[in-house]
Amino acid sequence: MRKKLKWVKMGVRYSSLSLCSPTHQYHQSFRLATFTCDTKQKSNFSFYPTDKYRIFNTHYRRVSFFPITQFSICGLHSRIGNLKCGRVKEMETRQGIATKEALDLQSVDQDLVQKMVYDALVWSSLHGLVVGDRSVQRSGKVPGVGLVHAPFALLPVSFPESHFREACELAPIFNELVDRVSLDGKFLQESLSRTKKVDPFTSRLLDIHSKMLELNKKEDIRLGLHRSDYMLDEQTKSLLQIEVNTISSSFSGLSCLVSELHRSLLIHYGERLGLDSKKVPGNSAVIQFAEAMAKAWTEYNNARALVLVVVQSEEHNMYDQHWLSSVLKERHNVTTIRKTLAEIDAEGELLPDGTLLVGGQVIAVVYFRAGYAPTDYPSESEWRARLLMEQSSAVKCPSISYHLAGTKKIQQELAKPNVLERFLDNKEDIAKVRKCFAGLWSLDDSEIVSKAIENPELYVMKPQREGGGNNIYGEDVKETLLRLKKDGTDEDAAYILMQRIFPSVSLTFLMRDGICHKDHAISELGIYGAYLRIKEKVIMNEQSGYLMRTKVASSNEGGVAAGFAVLDSLYLT
Repeated sequence: MRKKLKWVKMGVRYSSLSLCSPTHQYHQSFRLATFTCDTKQKSNFSFYPTDKYRIFNTHYRRVSFFPITQFSICGLHSRIGNLKCGRVKEMETRQGIATKEALDLQSVDQDLVQKMVYDALVWSSLHGLVVGDRSVQRSGKVPGVGLVHAPFALLPVSFPESHFREACELAPIFNELVDRVSLDGKFLQESLSRTKKVDPFTSRLLDIHSKMLELNKKEDIRLGLHRSDYMLDEQTKSLLQIEVNTISSSFSGLSCLVSELHRSLLIHYGERLGLDSKKVPGNSAVIQFAEAMAKAWTEYNNARALVLVVVQSEEHNMYDQHWLSSVLKERHNVTTIRKTLAEIDAEGELLPDGTLLVGGQVIAVVYFRAGYAPTDYPSESEWRARLLMEQSSAVKCPSISYHLAGTKKIQQELAKPNVLERFLDNKEDIAKVRKCFAGLWSLDDSEIVSKAIENPELYVMKPQREGGGNNIYGEDVKETLLRLKKDGTDEDAAYILMQRIFPSVSLTFLMRDGICHKDHAISELGIYGAYLRIKEKVIMNEQSGYLMRTKVASSNEGGVAAGFAVLDSLYLT
């Protein structure tokens, strides 16, 4: 017999929360309030194992319950009624952008919103949709200390099913493209040669790559866990790519949870909102990433070997990483260990046959969740560790060549005429990839630089960096280009210019720190891809789930870990 749960009055505690990447010098602080309820409010969700919607006792069983290839072909109601949220904070939107209300959130009953907020916070706490609270000193180092719910949207964002399918179909093509580009060492070195002269970080990566070329080092087992990010341009209705991430493609764990959270909310409140939970596509990113990693581990053929997760010394997004490790262990019986680059330098050893030992344990797969930014290499110790791993026979995710294939400069080079044909054979695949490319230019193109100076709001300047918070927008584009032009140095080689994409803006409920904000927002779709190749044989090449991120329309940057966005999911229309 079920025991009745006792519900007690909850208190309030305020502190400061900073949702920024450890590698990013800027951050955004918020006043943190634990959710408080003056009345004895009971969640509408059932959390008993026998409940028909909550029959799972592990994360991977929950997410695998939902089909990953069945997408609804029904359309979304143009409005969910007049939504109004009484005590929800409303912010200003950016001027000059047309607002498109895909979902009318102006007049939902206040009590309904508060119930959804309460249930969403309870669900997040019980299901591990959490990050470390930066106001708690040890929250980035010790699991279980100082947890707060991950930032998320209260309801899924409307997105056309046709464009979602288009993005999913591109994933295997980009997986193959990255692999083929990675094998062309000359192309990588030549394309990044000017960048190397002015960008010390890229230069060090290229030095490691050069050493591997000199050693004729071959990666017989090549593992890629990628994410390609897109925005849907409002004016042209085109799906345009922002970038391809080949290193540390984050949120495969938490993105699955957000999709499940939204399904759960719509199961309970969808009828009142006019929304169907079945139109939120299932998300299996963490399952498929774990499957690819486990297959790579199997191919290494050492039952005692481990997966090494390379992490930053302080990681407030550790639970997203732990979800992947948990699925690897529970589903595939593969054990992971977590080490920083400095620890790997201290404990690492390379045997004559190429075997990598860390702390005396054999490493089969190296999975990078650090090493993508200059701040991850504060000393020569970290660079020694990176070189040691690259020289080993362990499977690297990514290898140095995969890492370089995901740089902004290579993205821009691939967009040049006739370059894709160098790596892809299928004409239809080439057309699909080229269709999704936004405008991409090198700064040695004087004509496009002049246009960007005249209309800086139409362009974005991008350096060779990952992790969010690095791009240049608006008047800063003009000022930077004029400075580079005046200086007459080669510093312009550190950047590329990209067409700025303007997606539609809609009113959204954004959850941070237990507080619901109502704001005008835009969204970015990420499609995960898993790729595993053993010499000439492709073992796995799949679209592997999705990540939706939503940010206020007034924000230029879009990283969740960097504090600019919230996690979201899709409502297919």
